[in-house]
Amino acid sequence: MIDKDRILYEDNHLIVINKRCGELSQADKSGDICLIDEVKAYLKKTYSKPGNVYLGLPHRLDRPTSGCLLFCKTEKALSRMNEAFRKGEVDKTYWAIVDRCPKKEEGRLVHFLVRECESNKSRAYEREVKGSQRAELVYRVLAKSDRYTLLSIELLTGRHHQIRSQLQAEGIHIKGDLKYGADRSNRDGGICLHSRELSFIHPVRKERLVIKAPVPNDRLWEYFEKNAEQE
Repeated sequence: MIDKDRILYEDNHLIVINKRCGELSQADKSGDICLIDEVKAYLKKTYSKPGNVYLGLPHRLDRPTSGCLLFCKTEKALSRMNEAFRKGEVDKTYWAIVDRCPKKEEGRLVHFLVRECESNKSRAYEREVKGSQRAELVYRVLAKSDRYTLLSIELLTGRHHQIRSQLQAEGIHIKGDLKYGADRSNRDGGICLHSRELSFIHPVRKERLVIKAPVPNDRLWEYFEKNAEQE
């Protein structure tokens, strides 16, 4: 069951969890415990709900990624949030610790991604190819250390492994991301990609919410968070 200190926001319609790297957003063929079941258990116990607990998931995070994960507690909220994500009305900001600083301190990346199902990867091309989808993001350098760079990334489209594959196409690799070219794994098996912030109009109350997830409990992440806040 979810610890209360991991709940970033909750009301009658929504609940946002700070996902840890390695956790599944929803069930897959591995059979491992997933967050949607953990959150259901929390709601059932906390609010003494009888029977099955309703919970919808309008978006997902890759298993090795951490940060803001939004669930919907009502069908009305789920329907409206699905539409908001589909229309690009949810602002999604990620932080990534990478092995190389981009040539420009800030910029826009546009690629065409092809999903390779057998390897569960996406390959980025500079031009449109058969079966590809346009992928776009903007980035900004927030802080640097001797070995790594912290990027803030805003997703303008939502594609499979978009950030990971687009950065790899630029010769940049997220720390720990062996699948996309990093030279070594992280001790926890995750990657240094964190869903830092979600911003959207509440599906029922119609006010703007800005929800921010603290970085993982890790010395490098904490160093970068501290230095980014000083910018």
